[in-house]
Order: sequence, then structure tokens, then C-alpha cells
Amino acid sequence: MRKLTSYAVLLLPLLFGLLVWGQRNTIGDWIALRSYTPPAAISDLANRTTMTPLAEKYLYVNKPQLDDRSAFNKHCKNDREQSVVLGCFLGNRNGIYVFNVTTPELNGVREVTIAHEMLHQAYDRLSTSERARIDGLLQDYARNKLDNDAIKNQIELYRKSEPDALSNEMHSLFGTQVGSLPSELEDYYKQYFTDRQKVVADYNNYQRAFTDRKEKIAAYDAQLTESKQRIDELEKELEQQRDALDANRSEMDANRAAGQIEAYNAMVSPYNAAIRAYNTGVNNLQARIAEYNETVNARNAIADQEHDLQQSLSSKELPSAARQ
Repeated sequence: MRKLTSYAVLLLPLLFGLLVWGQRNTIGDWIALRSYTPPAAISDLANRTTMTPLAEKYLYVNKPQLDDRSAFNKHCKNDREQSVVLGCFLGNRNGIYVFNVTTPELNGVREVTIAHEMLHQAYDRLSTSERARIDGLLQDYARNKLDNDAIKNQIELYRKSEPDALSNEMHSLFGTQVGSLPSELEDYYKQYFTDRQKVVADYNNYQRAFTDRKEKIAAYDAQLTESKQRIDELEKELEQQRDALDANRSEMDANRAAGQIEAYNAMVSPYNAAIRAYNTGVNNLQARIAEYNETVNARNAIADQEHDLQQSLSSKELPSAARQ
């Protein structure tokens, strides 16, 4: 009986340790949340993204913060020059930070970012078997059904910069940026959002600010290419007219010098008409050049707007806009 008692004494701490280990996230979450009240701005973002209580817990255990540029750069390190980082998740209960974008044209970006980072915490909590199932669904969708080039480009950036975290990133990207997902994935994301489409709508809203301007720039660039071609043609025509006028003038001067006044006088009227036509062509060219320059200014103003919006999204100083 003494031996059995000894074994029981040894076994109890072990069982208690296993129990605590099995409940470590529950205990850790309770400790993180017991004295935490989310700031109004954070709870408002959680409400607007329709986060479920489970999603709110995953968000709040990280005590999320909206950061200005200086604070964000301290919290979220981004060494990838070509990548705009809007938020970061530092690991289980270690913090979520969101770049505080306040530009009106980019309404929705904070909502999408905070939902994206919350989903990283959610992915971290998946069991081994559930993660394998979700990874399979994400990879199948990416390979066979994804038709959004912008999201494909994001995936390729992650594939190069964070290949080991690719499924994790797709888990956040698809959940916040893709409107229509296969039913199994839609059902899966319902545990985090009561209306996921509101998050996707926010994503589309701020992306539209860029796509509209890109389309305008492309239209201006096409117009400028056509205008430049016509200006080049007019300049060539005027050069030919000027050469012809110079030749006629030389011939007229030669006739006058040789005393061939009748021949000289016969050329005066056609020469003057050609001068008038040339001057009309010059005026037309100048008008086209002025119109071209106005279009360049309009095009560059849109490019500057796009650059300013990009700068609003970046915690780093971006290069100047590409101008015509």
C-alpha cells in the first residue's frame, strides 16, 4: 500500500502539469484579458469587421494598437523594400500593431488590416489536424480557382520572402480579400466573422482608390502616346514644307538676280500661299503641343495623388511618383 501511495504522490503533479499544459492557451488568454479593456477605436474596428466573440478574443489577447509612423516602425520591422506593411502579429499573445491610416480615400484599410492580423492568431491556434485540412483547402483554391491578379502577386511576394508562412498568409489574405470562396472555407471563416463580406467590401473600397487612378493614368498615357505620334508627324510635315519654302525662296532670288522678273512674279503668289499654309501648320502644332502639355499635367496630378495614397499606406518614405 505504501508503494501505491508513493506512485500516486508522484503521479498527481505530473497529471496536474499535463492538465495545465493542455489548457495553457485558455489560462494564458484569461490572464491577458482579466484586466484588459480594449480602447474604443479598437473595439469599433472589431465591431465594424463583424468579429465573433472568438475572433475578438484572439484580437484582444494581443492588446492591439493603432500606431503612427514612428511607433509602427519600432513595432513592425519591414526589411522588404518592395513590400508595404500595414500591420504585424508578433506571435501568440505577443501583440498586434496596425498602421493608423486616416486618409479618407482609404477608409477600410484599418479594418482589413486588423482582421488580417487577427486571422494570424487564429491560424496559430489551429490544431495540427485542422491546420492540415485548412492548408489543403487554401492551397487547392490558390492553385485552381483564384483569379485575382493582385492577390496572386501578393502570394508570390510571400512565396519569395516568407515561404514557410505561405499558408498562414493565404489564410489571412483569402479571409479578408476574396469575396467568394469554396463552401468549406466560407463555413470555416464563419467562426471569425458574422458577415465576412463587410471586410471584403472594405478591401475593395480602398483598392478602388488605386485602381481608379491607375486606369486614369493608363488612359492618359495612351492619349499622350497618340498625341506625341501626331506631333512628330506634324513636325516632319512642317520640316518638309520649310525645306520646300527655302528651295522656292532660293529659286525666286536667283530669278530676280538674273533679271527674270516675270518668272519671279509668277512664283510670288504660290510662295505666299505656302507661307500661310506653313504658318497655319505651325499654329496647329503649337496648339497640339499645348494640349499635350495640359494632358501631361493632368496625368501627373493623378500620379501624384496615387503616390500620396501609396505614401499614406507606407511607414517608409517612398520614391517620388513616376512623371511624364
